[in-house]
Amino acid sequence: MQSSMSAQKAAQVLSREEHPHDEGDLSQQSHEEWIFLNRNTLDLKLLREVQDALQRIEHGTYGVCYECEEPISTKRLEAVPWARYCVTCQERLAGGAVMEDEEEFQEVGG
Repeated sequence: MQSSMSAQKAAQVLSREEHPHDEGDLSQQSHEEWIFLNRNTLDLKLLREVQDALQRIEHGTYGVCYECEEPISTKRLEAVPWARYCVTCQERLAGGAVMEDEEEFQEVGG
């Protein structure tokens, strides 16, 4: 059902008029295209995460943190079955990404 809805939405996006009637139509069309493309990007990212988790199952490394190599808690795996990191490492990595972004911004902004 999800794939037929996506296919239907793709057909709608592709069958749009080449020249919208006014700026409002153009804005609406651009916004819908942006939502459609971002949603498909998120769906594709999730699919890759799940496929990666399936490969870890095959290789016997599922449920082991990539960073500290400790077991990922059952509770976390139930919530996010494709998790690569334990909660502690995930939080540290997410915090590090924020810090790196802030440092780059400060360097650029001066």
